[in-house]
Amino acid sequence: MPAHPLAELFDGALDIMTEIDRRAEEGVDHGAAGDVQLLVDRYHPSALDLVVAEVITETATAKTFRLRRADGADLPPFQAGQYVTLDAAVGGTATSRPFAISSSPAALDAYDLTVRRVPGGRVSNHLIDRLAVGDPVRTSGPLGSFHHNPLFHGEDLVFLAGGSGVAPAMSMIRDIVDRGPARRLHLVYGSRSADDVIFREVLDGIAAEHPDRVRFDLVVQQPGPGWDGPTGLLTGETITSLTGPLAGRMVYVCGPQAMYPYALAELAGLGHPRRRTRLEANGAPARPHTQAGWPAGRDSEGEVRVTVQGGPSFLTPRGRPLLDALEDNGVRPEVGCRSGECSLCRVRVLSGEVFNAEEARLRLSDARFGHVHSCVAYPVTDVEIAL
Repeated sequence: MPAHPLAELFDGALDIMTEIDRRAEEGVDHGAAGDVQLLVDRYHPSALDLVVAEVITETATAKTFRLRRADGADLPPFQAGQYVTLDAAVGGTATSRPFAISSSPAALDAYDLTVRRVPGGRVSNHLIDRLAVGDPVRTSGPLGSFHHNPLFHGEDLVFLAGGSGVAPAMSMIRDIVDRGPARRLHLVYGSRSADDVIFREVLDGIAAEHPDRVRFDLVVQQPGPGWDGPTGLLTGETITSLTGPLAGRMVYVCGPQAMYPYALAELAGLGHPRRRTRLEANGAPARPHTQAGWPAGRDSEGEVRVTVQGGPSFLTPRGRPLLDALEDNGVRPEVGCRSGECSLCRVRVLSGEVFNAEEARLRLSDARFGHVHSCVAYPVTDVEIAL
């Protein structure tokens, strides 16, 4: 390999290029090996085998599962706001779901995963009803980009949360308290009722003890007797009445799917720029046929045939995410966010038409080579795919 004109500017560059040439001639892989691979596996494992050490009932609808290694060793480090994907077998189908870590990055003896029961929640309800102390579980290593970036996000932050979307906020707040960065976070938490608020006592206590760094406001949509705090939805007026002007502040949003378009519209109405808003990926759209670009005349309930190259062929409704359909039929691509962001579940469409939901964060080359994120891709005609 000829030397790059800039190589001489970097110490050891010529030695590295020589080694690359040697490996190419001998057919040696360039991947990590030996001590390097051990280090990679330690900090970025593809899978973790853990045990449920404790189950904490947070509210009538939410539990926190504290997961540890069986030998008590520390878990890989993570950024406050990140998640792990937890494997589960539900009704004979092997699947997975991402859950935000709600514990502090300063406490690596365990990961806390806070799960809320939701109507029709296939995995969340299964975990709340079935998962018990002593049960083994398998998760991914920490994943996700929904975390504080000190170079771009600044030190004055606002977090709008709904439901179990408070879990990453809890981790961020615990990070501020435990590690003491020069950072302030104002959590505005919207809840349907005042008696089903995850972490309410903990948040009240932290805000009272650290008023210069953490603020917490609860907004109740359906207030009962005795509630005298703010009520209704998280409107722009409600947000700024609690947080003050948003100018220059980074706003994080995490909650049910319906919260995202609503929050974005309210923030836009305040003149808050989109680039100063971070949304956590939170699942595939339940009604993809209502999004722009869905092919006219294609019934989302109508069935099409999916054929996996070298694998099974089966029928599935157009409105079911391709990833879910694959898992239903015993095919499990690598999975992460299940929300179109991480790209781990990419598959290649060899023939047929697939609708990519708005949530899909496709690469520029994906259209050219036919790749889709199967978690937010919907087969609208018969298709053949390759994993």
